[in-house]
Amino acid sequence: MSVSLQPRLAKYKLYPQSAVAWTAVYAGALWIALYLLRKIAGTAVSSIELAFSFTTFILAGALLLLGYRWLKQKFMWRLRNRLIVTYVFIGVIPLVLVITMGLLAAYLFAGQFSSFVMTNDLQSEIKRIAVLNQLSANHVAAELKKGAELTAKLAPETDSGARQIVAYYRGKAVVLQPGEDPEAKVPRSAPAPEIDAIALDDDKLYLRSAVTVKTGRGGDEPMTVLSSLPLTKERLGHITSELGLISVYTRSSLVERPEQGGVRLKVGDTEEFLDRRVKVSAGRKPDPAYFLDVDLPSFAALQNAIDWQTGKPSTVVMTLETRPSMLYSRLFRTLGDTANVIVVLLVAVAIFFALIELVALVVGIRLTRTMTKSVASLYDATQHVNQGDFSHRIKVTSRDQLAALETSFNSMTSSLEKLIAEQKEKQRIESELAIAQEVQALLFPRDITELEGLAVHGVCRPARTVSGDYYDFLPVGPTRLGIAVGDISGKGISAALLMATVHAFVRAYTLMEHAPVAAGAAALSVRESASLLAGRNGFLPPGTLLSMLNQQLYRSTPTEKYATMFLGFYDQTTREFTYSNAGHLPPLIVSANGSVRELETGGTVVGLFGDMTYPDAAVRMQPGDIFVAYSDGVTEPENEFGEFGTERLAQIIQENRDESLQRITDTVMTAVQDWIGSNEQPDDVTLVLARAR
Repeated sequence: MSVSLQPRLAKYKLYPQSAVAWTAVYAGALWIALYLLRKIAGTAVSSIELAFSFTTFILAGALLLLGYRWLKQKFMWRLRNRLIVTYVFIGVIPLVLVITMGLLAAYLFAGQFSSFVMTNDLQSEIKRIAVLNQLSANHVAAELKKGAELTAKLAPETDSGARQIVAYYRGKAVVLQPGEDPEAKVPRSAPAPEIDAIALDDDKLYLRSAVTVKTGRGGDEPMTVLSSLPLTKERLGHITSELGLISVYTRSSLVERPEQGGVRLKVGDTEEFLDRRVKVSAGRKPDPAYFLDVDLPSFAALQNAIDWQTGKPSTVVMTLETRPSMLYSRLFRTLGDTANVIVVLLVAVAIFFALIELVALVVGIRLTRTMTKSVASLYDATQHVNQGDFSHRIKVTSRDQLAALETSFNSMTSSLEKLIAEQKEKQRIESELAIAQEVQALLFPRDITELEGLAVHGVCRPARTVSGDYYDFLPVGPTRLGIAVGDISGKGISAALLMATVHAFVRAYTLMEHAPVAAGAAALSVRESASLLAGRNGFLPPGTLLSMLNQQLYRSTPTEKYATMFLGFYDQTTREFTYSNAGHLPPLIVSANGSVRELETGGTVVGLFGDMTYPDAAVRMQPGDIFVAYSDGVTEPENEFGEFGTERLAQIIQENRDESLQRITDTVMTAVQDWIGSNEQPDDVTLVLARAR
């Protein structure tokens, strides 16, 4: 097969895909070739016929297997088809089998009944003849005992004279009553002493009865009386009236093989052939009485049939062509008009059962359609979900469990749709938070300008994406450096925004080179302005800056927003550190001699109350002294041993005082993280260090 043709066949699913399909293709081609060869050869060739039969068997098996696979993969793929097939196997096929068995049993019973009726009628006639023959024999024997001579005058008047009566007495045969057949002859050989049978004599059929009685004066002389009645068409019709077309077949010695015109019949262990010629036929096949009144052929072999010439058993077969209506009328003859009622009741019951089965089939198909419709709707909905369409909803039209499943699916897709929307919103917020984190990172000092006499280092580790803690290093002139540390109330975005505001205010108020005292006097009272104008080398003191920051935050932020703030300035010429604390955790001065001082001078938080003042204080730092400012995220984390605490922080600083500030910071951060353990970081962690040199 060409390469270009294969994809086209595969597109229309005509290209064989399995070994069975290829077997079917090859077997089909070989079958066609053998079929044409058989037609060309004309006569039957054994080898060709054998190959053709074998190929037909292989082709049929392959096609059946392919059909089964197609049904399994295509037809049985749909749940509706599976349920219908299941219902057919459970409900319909057993019913069909029962009906088939019933019809087959009815056919067999009807055949047996018809055989019984036609043979019983014939046997009854033979028995009647036997009874009459016995009466005749007794009458003749009685007369002979009285001394009468055996003549035709002794014949009894038992019937109309249709029977031929022959008496065998003292070695001679006497015809007591000639039969209605003018050619009737006395049998050439005496029959058995006792016989009641249908006899085949000279290719004719007779109903004969022979009986032997004791007679004579001493009562010891046997006499055999034979009654013979020809089985004619009229008599057969009279005997088996109103049954149908009855035919009697007899064995013919001239017919030995079926091809000679015989009919095969197996009687016992022997197989014989019957002449197709009908010996006796009577009646007619009845017309159908109703739609299902079909032909009902049957046959029966008579067991008491003999060949009169030889005395051996012969084969006599009776056939009957009738209809069920004729048999039913014969069966229910004794019931009279009640038979019609019974028939009507049986038909009504059959129709009622058929209606029940039909209703059950319709209900089953409707229920199946309901279930499969829900499954199809669910499958279609899953395809929409698979394509990302979460807005698709299933139309619920019932109130069963499948409807509850559809409702649950709609609820699930609705929840998924909301979840995806929330996820997108969360991603958007996270993206904005990432940007905010990058922006906030720019607010923390990166390029630190250190003084020759003061080394500084700071770090902030947010508890969330952005931080509400604040620290900054503020260069004020060539010999002064400001240190600001703060903690904004709350966490997250709101705290970060307020932190940016505080950062802007502090920078605006402190990073102006040689800010004149009058710049801040307007925000203070007359007394404070006079004190401010009194000195401080022309720079605003930290308390004044905190007062200005408090006033600004109080006016521009909500009442529930505030911040703690520590602000100090270090002058390396005098080694003096001037500070003011607005509600922040007191920073520490860890001296080289091991002493620890807290910087507590100041006031309350900024932004909560208006017109607040913050006093200043100054400490002198010796070379080696370390300034430590921190947020509550350092000292307040708890575990089973309690808080981390200020003492532990001071101890770590003291133990690592000779290390670099960055190394000390890392040590403190590691200790805090170990103290927290696997728990979530409760708050922002900020640590600022400064060492005098």
